[in-house]
Amino acid sequence: MFRVLPSIDPAIASLAPGFRALSISVEPTLIVDPSVGAKALVRTCQALTANDSGWKETHLSAWAELFRKFGAKPQRTPCSADALRKRAMRDGSVPGVNPVVDLYNAVSIEYAVPVGGENFAAYIGMPRLVIANGTEHFDTVKDGAPVHEMVDAGEVVWRDDHGVTCRRWNWRQGTRTRLDSDAKQMWFILESLPAMPLEALHEAGARLTDGLNLMMPGAMIDSRLIGFGSD
Repeated sequence: MFRVLPSIDPAIASLAPGFRALSISVEPTLIVDPSVGAKALVRTCQALTANDSGWKETHLSAWAELFRKFGAKPQRTPCSADALRKRAMRDGSVPGVNPVVDLYNAVSIEYAVPVGGENFAAYIGMPRLVIANGTEHFDTVKDGAPVHEMVDAGEVVWRDDHGVTCRRWNWRQGTRTRLDSDAKQMWFILESLPAMPLEALHEAGARLTDGLNLMMPGAMIDSRLIGFGSD
């Protein structure tokens, strides 16, 4: 099977020396139970309470502080997990997107961990986490129309050889590599800081892969730990 081998710019270590992530490559099979994702999302949102805090709130606070370090304003552009959990707490639910996205959103909400899902077949080269120099472009949508916007110099982004795939570390995903349930090559990245126990990160990864196996039995999955705190 294919394996995604993401890289991390060494300069990121000065911002987040304990950053670590699970990189999960998936060669999917036919989805036989599309309800797995939706059920997980509903169940997770219903189980979420104000008492569900501890290290999870500390983890999200650590992400907010990290965003400030590279010039982002977490009140306006929070990490993806923070935005999802706040929406789930406020509304009691999060709108469904598709079976695969619903599943990884449920994992993100439950474990307070940013989770990205990408259509790896749309990538040009391997993904890499870098500090932008301000010349990179990002494909997105504004007022219903596709646009190309430039990223800010000093911003932490995921990119490939073509351009930026996710802005402000894990705030907004680009349209070019957006994941749908028909993708033939899927890549997931679960990103954590030291405030999240390593055991919890692996548990979150298992929750995702177990759900994918229920949804699409026989899928080929490769999971590996990367980052500066992956010893």
